[in-house]
Amino acid sequence: MLVDSHCHLDHLKLDDREGGLNAVLADARDRGITQFLSVAVDLATSASLVEITAQYDNVYSSVGVHPLQKINQPVPAVEKLVSLAEAKDVVAIGETGLDNFYSAETHSWQRESFINHLLAAQKTAKPIIIHTRDARDETIDLLRQYPLRAGGVMHCFTETWEMAQAAIELGFYISFSGIVTFNSATDLREVAKKVPLNRILVETDSPWLAPVPHRGKQNEPQYVREVAQCIADLRDISLEQLAEITTQNFHRLFKIPAPTNELK
Repeated sequence: MLVDSHCHLDHLKLDDREGGLNAVLADARDRGITQFLSVAVDLATSASLVEITAQYDNVYSSVGVHPLQKINQPVPAVEKLVSLAEAKDVVAIGETGLDNFYSAETHSWQRESFINHLLAAQKTAKPIIIHTRDARDETIDLLRQYPLRAGGVMHCFTETWEMAQAAIELGFYISFSGIVTFNSATDLREVAKKVPLNRILVETDSPWLAPVPHRGKQNEPQYVREVAQCIADLRDISLEQLAEITTQNFHRLFKIPAPTNELK
């Protein structure tokens, strides 16, 4: 039994997919993936994801604004994030964070937004989902300034072992995506070998970042199995062991019960 701890079901291209989202989730279930966390990237999707989660017993969502989503919009207010987080099956705040690789020019907006998400996570006692790139020290510094009771996850992790250690000390989990399977990800695989097993999560970040051997295709939740297999091989444990561990970690972090394995 596996979970996809971070996907974007509302961004999948389903026009040519017979059965639509039902088929996507059924394909994942056939490969042993039983639960899904569909993550918001802006306030509109934070609200619309409620409609998706209402249709399925095993799909959960978050509320938040991605750090690369500044398109003539104001910084999301703490009160708005808290209000959206009250919806059923919302289990996290985010994704949020800092990205100086793609959009350093919006740093001030990103920082203010990140702080508001941290404040919302404090108020709701929900874990936070963090996107971070080329902002290691500042990300950790802000997490220390705004400590979180529920911790959170460094999603789609591509940073150093030192940053992973610092995050783990602050109560965070480290989540690996299909990037860990890429030929160029030698350093990242070394990090994946070191993270304590009780702090590892696996994800697809679908529809992006399809793992080997599916590169070039639209990523789907079913491909989290390839991510898990890669990490299991790195850790010299079975896929079944890695699946059990990461599923337990997912339930612990997001306070999610064991799945029913049934679509509504």
